[in-house]
Amino acid sequence: MSDSPNAHAKKSQTFLESTDSGTQEYPTDVDSVNRLGATIEPLPDEDSNSVMMVLEDSKPTMMVLFLTFLASISGFMFGYDTGYISSALVAIGDSFGSPLSYGQEQLITAATSLGAFITAVVSGLIVDFFGRKPVLMVSNILFVVGSIIQCASHTVWTMIAGRFIMGFGVGTGSLIAPLYIAELAPSSFRGRLVVLNCMGITGGQLIAYGIGAGLDSVHNGWRIVVGLSIIPPAVQFISFLFLPDTPRFLVMKNRLDEAAKIITKVYNGATPELVQEKIREIQKANSEIPGDNAFQRYWNSVISIHKVPSNFRALFLACSLQAIQQFTGFNSLMYFSATIFKAIGFDNSTAVSLIVAGTNFFVTILAFLIIDRVGRRRMLMVSLPIMMLFLVLCAISFHFVHISFDDNTAVVNGDVSAWGIVIIVFMVCYVASYAIGIGNVPWQQSELFPQSVRGLGASYATATNWVGSLVISSTFLTMLKNITPTGTFALFAALAAISIVLIYFCYPELSNLSLEEVQMVLTGGFNIKTSEKLAKKRKEQRRARTQRKEKARIEEEQIEGL
Repeated sequence: MSDSPNAHAKKSQTFLESTDSGTQEYPTDVDSVNRLGATIEPLPDEDSNSVMMVLEDSKPTMMVLFLTFLASISGFMFGYDTGYISSALVAIGDSFGSPLSYGQEQLITAATSLGAFITAVVSGLIVDFFGRKPVLMVSNILFVVGSIIQCASHTVWTMIAGRFIMGFGVGTGSLIAPLYIAELAPSSFRGRLVVLNCMGITGGQLIAYGIGAGLDSVHNGWRIVVGLSIIPPAVQFISFLFLPDTPRFLVMKNRLDEAAKIITKVYNGATPELVQEKIREIQKANSEIPGDNAFQRYWNSVISIHKVPSNFRALFLACSLQAIQQFTGFNSLMYFSATIFKAIGFDNSTAVSLIVAGTNFFVTILAFLIIDRVGRRRMLMVSLPIMMLFLVLCAISFHFVHISFDDNTAVVNGDVSAWGIVIIVFMVCYVASYAIGIGNVPWQQSELFPQSVRGLGASYATATNWVGSLVISSTFLTMLKNITPTGTFALFAALAAISIVLIYFCYPELSNLSLEEVQMVLTGGFNIKTSEKLAKKRKEQRRARTQRKEKARIEEEQIEGL
């Protein structure tokens, strides 16, 4: 029987009171955090007080790896879209009757970002109504429909409509794919498996640039590049017809038998007792936010994420990182790199752009290997100043390349100069510094939030990313024309400088910390120094445990050899 409205209101009020007071369970000063940090055993995620760590520390099953690969196709499509539009804007030429103006190029590019922003805002709610799997499959359909419209387009506005519809699919996939992976993966491997989605993004960009460069001289080759984007979502859609939703959603819908079967497949050594324990934990976590239906729980989550101080600090950090990722200029380079290199005199500008995409992809692999060892904060504090340096150097270099803007076309006076080569080198270095830090760290956003507001927090942060993408894609070429390339890159450098200050004072070190410890750090402030001490301590403890296990293994082998 459902609660009455008064009873539900009372339950919501009780929830807020318990949540607000619940923050007092964590230390509110640095010394208390240090004292507690000396006794808490670090564990990877929300199951830290549970016997389920027997399973959470196990290696991912082939089922998990397969599902992660399929879900990462959404990341690939995100990256492919970013990559192919750069070459398409140059290759379209007069396919629509006349060459594209800078304003039309910006509208075509920004249409996808607008569609993605809209779906990123609402996806946090609809995934709890319909499930992760169905919504991800709908995103595939939208992506295919958008691609077909673009391939068949013969006017600018038809192209814009196709890009807008594709944006619905890209935005939905960019939110749900990491969420789907995170809810399936064992805690100990969750961060690394989610980063595989980032590798899908950069890999998609690289492949799109490569295909675009190969078809650069083919008549209407850009239509082939767009048409090929139909294949990945079609593969993902067909595959997911035979694959499950996440156990967390199934438990939420009380489909416990289905959830038990999936848990057995995704966890190594899942005994019936541990499967039931896992289901009970999910039920408990789902009940943390009161409400008789998904909409009520969503609204209570909205209240919680804004009124509970630690949740709001997490939201501030997650949205700030996504904003930094966009407003330091990287996506302007990915969307318009071919246009930029064409402007400074390169004939095959798409092929030159391939160098940029390749740098991004391979440095992302490096980031994947070191992110847990080096730490998120340290990677940002090292990479952002380097980014700012190369943005400044690009701004200075553009001053010596004489570009005029005539009839919506950038014209370089003379052939490619030494300064043009210098700009490419500086841009490649800028991309490398981006990929090692701010290109990946923001997508670790789920670790900032407790489970009760994780989906909502990820939705807000992803929407922030797409708002930034929308602003950059709709204004970048106008900025090049009105404030010159030098002024544009100097602006990005100034925003990078502000970002460094924000990270220095507000972003704690979260590597090797459990979710409870993250919430503890964010209670009563950002506690930067405390987080660094705690992260270092946890890293040393993990290393010591690994050494003890290795020593025990060697001793056991020696005994067996006697």
